Amino acid sequence: MTNLTAKDLDVLVQVLTGEEMACKKARVYANTLTDVALAEEMREIAAQHEQRFNALTQLLGGKS
Repeated sequence: MTNLTAKDLDVLVQVLTGEEMACKKARVYANTLTDVALAEEMREIAAQHEQRFNALTQLLGGKS
């Protein structure tokens, strides 16, 4: 990976935080929805956010 500036890292941290929060919220919604189809959709959305979070973490050289 190329050298990142402090601003680049700040933006990436904000994106990681957003992905983490979106994943957590989608999981909460999936657990509270009574409509089975909507709950499953929320689980899929949570998984997508988790995948993006993990991919960004790996790009930064971390482990997920």
